[in-house]
Amino acid sequence: MSNFEPNAVIRGFQLTVVGTVRALTNPELFKYDHFRQAALAIAVGIVIQLIIQIPILSVKFSIWLLSWVVNMEDALWDDKLLNGLEFMSKSVLQVPFMLMTLMRYVTPTLDEIFMQSIQWVDMTYIQKHKKEDPNQLRAMYYPHLKMYSNKGGTSGFRPIPEALMAFFHRYAKKIGMMLGLYLLSMVVIIGRFVMPAASFYTFRNHVGSTPAAAIFGAGLFLPKSYLVTFLHTYFSSRSLMRELLEPYFSRVKFTPEQKRRWFRDREGVLFGFAFAFTAVMRLPYIGVLMYGVAQASTAYLVTKITDPPPTPAESEGFAESQVTWANKHDFLRLSLDNLDKFNVENGRSSTDSGAPEKKFS
Repeated sequence: MSNFEPNAVIRGFQLTVVGTVRALTNPELFKYDHFRQAALAIAVGIVIQLIIQIPILSVKFSIWLLSWVVNMEDALWDDKLLNGLEFMSKSVLQVPFMLMTLMRYVTPTLDEIFMQSIQWVDMTYIQKHKKEDPNQLRAMYYPHLKMYSNKGGTSGFRPIPEALMAFFHRYAKKIGMMLGLYLLSMVVIIGRFVMPAASFYTFRNHVGSTPAAAIFGAGLFLPKSYLVTFLHTYFSSRSLMRELLEPYFSRVKFTPEQKRRWFRDREGVLFGFAFAFTAVMRLPYIGVLMYGVAQASTAYLVTKITDPPPTPAESEGFAESQVTWANKHDFLRLSLDNLDKFNVENGRSSTDSGAPEKKFS
């Protein structure tokens, strides 16, 4: 199953819980404008959802009028049509969540939350290990990371209109794909195979052919709505994780190929981390408020799956050294209560040549 082994996904979920608890203990988190913006996103989302409901209400009214001249008691198509429209509006479009993601491109608040949270993680780490020899502790993340410009990393700097267009293109592509699959699944005879086949194609390269075939087989018997929700959550998790890591990649310069390999080597943990947040964010209204907490928790995640960055002047070769997660197997074997006790001296992996041995406090 390559990098998508079950223990990696479970560890990602555990990091969600620990990272959230760590983020919520930070008193500075709630001083940011994020929650005001989240409330605005909820309000705008409600308005848009009401607009989306107009065609649904129109269809309901048309069916009601039709029922006066046609016997609809034995008909099934009207229920399927209405259920499909309701499902797409609530489970596929996810308007408030989309608006919260959009906020990244018009305000620096989420970037500020990430950096402040990185600083909080460093402060908490020092406090937890204050009785130990400082020379044996890992290097800090915040002091060097703040030296990097947030416009010089992998993503580079793009004008806001260009960044917004790229965002809407990705969002429209994802929604279009999901709607296309949903409509194809309604075709007679072949419809029942569309979602299982899409699931197999999506997961074969990530989890292997055998697990993907098991998903395909289960999809032939499960209700279609389950598979649509499953696929939508999977793609949303991937998109969410990339958005949450944007403050890191906007500073540390990776080439597109290096970034692709970086994600590939950590995809199990990243999926487990993002999947948990994606599931919570599907909750009406509350989910949007959790976006800032997810961004803060990502700071904790970064300190577990990367090494502390050097200064910008010494950063040549750092990105390539991070593509492969050197301590992955050691970290995945740690017990849950030892997640915070994996020390790396001076920012160098203990598996590197000449580096010091790992310590567990």
